[in-house]
Amino acid sequence: MIEFYLDANSGMAPYLQLIHQVRQYLRVGLLSEGDQLPTVKDVVGRLAINPNTVLKAYRELEYEGLVLARPGIGTFVTRTLGDGSLATLAPLRRELQRWLGKARRAGLDDESIEALMLTTFRSAAEGEEGIA
Repeated sequence: MIEFYLDANSGMAPYLQLIHQVRQYLRVGLLSEGDQLPTVKDVVGRLAINPNTVLKAYRELEYEGLVLARPGIGTFVTRTLGDGSLATLAPLRRELQRWLGKARRAGLDDESIEALMLTTFRSAAEGEEGIA
């Protein structure tokens, strides 16, 4: 089962952070059809947030057709967003973990790593050549 986290510095509303995390897990195959999301009570207890925040996120995910709430039972994934399976993504994930280790050994902190990845991603998406 997934565990949510909140980033107070993200500038994103907590319910949107929960939605974003579910979408990410669906894209990379860490959540599959039939998987159960953590209960509202569990999320509230772990993150110390208002139950309405979690309910709002879950309702939005249900509206998008990604999950289905079954009263008294839980909230379950109804479809995924990615076409990659964990088996396909596993080698890429390992390679990325090795790269992250190198970045940390080079002295980069989380914000620097995120900035480097985001700017490189955007450059590649725009068709620019990488920085040497």
